Formats: sequence, C-alpha cells, structure tokens
Amino acid sequence: MKKISSSGNKDTRSGFGAGLYELGKKNPNVVALCADLTVSLKMDAFAKEFPERFIQTGIAEANMIGIAAGFTVGGKIPFAGTFANFATGRVYDQIRQCVAYSNKNVKICASHAGLTLGEDGATHQIMEDIGLMKMLPNMTVINPCDYNQTKAATLAIANYNGPVYLRFGRPAVPNFTPENQIFEIGKAILLNEGTDVTIFATGHLVWKAVEACEILGSKGISAEIINIHTIKPLDETAILESVKKTRAVVTAEEHLMNGGLGDSIAQLLARKNPLPIEMVAVDDKFGESGKPEELLTKYKIDTADVVSAAERVVKRKA
Repeated sequence: MKKISSSGNKDTRSGFGAGLYELGKKNPNVVALCADLTVSLKMDAFAKEFPERFIQTGIAEANMIGIAAGFTVGGKIPFAGTFANFATGRVYDQIRQCVAYSNKNVKICASHAGLTLGEDGATHQIMEDIGLMKMLPNMTVINPCDYNQTKAATLAIANYNGPVYLRFGRPAVPNFTPENQIFEIGKAILLNEGTDVTIFATGHLVWKAVEACEILGSKGISAEIINIHTIKPLDETAILESVKKTRAVVTAEEHLMNGGLGDSIAQLLARKNPLPIEMVAVDDKFGESGKPEELLTKYKIDTADVVSAAERVVKRKA
C-alpha cells in the first residue's frame, strides 16, 4: 500500500466555512442563508464580511429553503445551511417541491450528520439523509471526507448549475487529501491500488478504509481503496473497472445501510456485474448519545469492521 499521511485533524464543517468565505470574495452572486446556526456551520466569516449577502432566517428551515429557491430566479447562487437533520427531514417537502422538482440552483449545506455528532444523540444524528436526497430527481449528493476536500467541494458546487446536497460534520478528522485539489463532481478517487478486494468508502469512513487497508496488507490481503465523494451521480465506470479486477466489494459509510452508498453500489452490481458484497453501515438503528469514536465502534462502522468485512467478502469470493 502506498503511504497516505494526514496533516493533522480538522473538522469538515470548517472546510465548508473556508470555501464559502472564499466564494464570497470571488463570486458576487453567491448568497448565504442560515437557520440560526451561523457559528456552528462556520458561516460567520461570510456573514461578517458580506452582510448584504447573508440572510439569518432563524429557526425556520422550510422558509429558508423557499427563500433560497426564490434567490435563484434572480440569478443568485444560494447556499442554505443548517444541521443535516433539519436540512433534510424537517424540510423534505419544500426541497422536493421548490428545489428538486423545479431544478433550482440551490446548494443545501448540511452539517452535524451521522453518529459522529456524538453527545447530541439520536434526535440529531440523522443517518438517512443521503437516502432521502439521492431519491430526488435532479439532486446531486456529495459527501466529502476531510477539510480540504470539503472546501474544494464547496467551491466546485458554486460552478455547477442544479440542486446539490453537500454533507459534512462536526468532529475533527484526519486531513489527508491535497490542499489545492480540484474537485470533480461525480468522479471517484483511487487512493490505493489492490487486487483482492475493493473498498468503496465515503465521508468520514474514507480514513477508516485507509487504516483498514494497512491492517489488511499485514494479513496478506491487497485492498483497493476508492473515495466515493459523490454518491449521486455515481461514478459507475470507476466502480465497474475496479471490481472487474478484484471481484469482491466492501462499502463503508456513516449512514444507514438502507438508502446509502452501499445500496447504490449493490444496485449497480446487480444490474451490471453481480459480485460478493459486504456493507459497513448502521443496520436499521437510531443512534444514541456518546463519544463519536465509541459510537462508531458500537454501531460497527469502525476500522476493525471494515477489516472484518473485507476478510468475509474475500472468503466468499474464494
């Protein structure tokens, strides 16, 4: 395995905040809206520097989505931010009718997603948001893995015409992708070449897959690691080319098994190339309050679980 090093830990929400601030300086059409969580989403730098382009909607998420859709009619590019639970479940009807159905150029920016929200507990730890968003026609779904990639994705979606769901989180995680990368929507990234199993990972689980790859190598299992930062549209070509070689698949994500990345890849393989697959994801459960790393372990989406899944699927292939 080629060595993948981290430059330290940073939270992905700060990558979003940095990207949004940079967009504010570059593109006068970018506007930002937030539902009373400006500091939590790291939107405060944009709000301070560009107050005439920032709307504080208060705790009125449905109204925020409606306002954002309206901004697009005048040629603006609205970035609407709140916690992932409120950005999807609470306002699904407004997103469906005002944004996706109308194909409006709204960027829905969702922080504090998944189990790694930690102590806030099950009511806020939404793990079905990717499924909700990917089922909507016209919606693009992006789940970057670290600070640098989240910043790059934030910059990229401003140049994309259409609805986008951008998912990121609160905890500080290893920052290991290139600092000045160009983010390509819908283009998977090969992190390590392997021959025995392909691990497709997204979001915070990409680093877990990198850690698992090292452990698997010590056990004589050669793992290919692919970062699927865009869940929709899915990079079908990259997926099918990889599995043609390895003939075994593991998916890893901080999301419910139903409706997530694994679900999308399983559908693709069922149609194009049926192969053994194991999914590292939360199996039909709500979360609970606890420390993020302890929750990842309890809900079986940690490094050791990726290793075990890879070992199982390689045995099934044999």
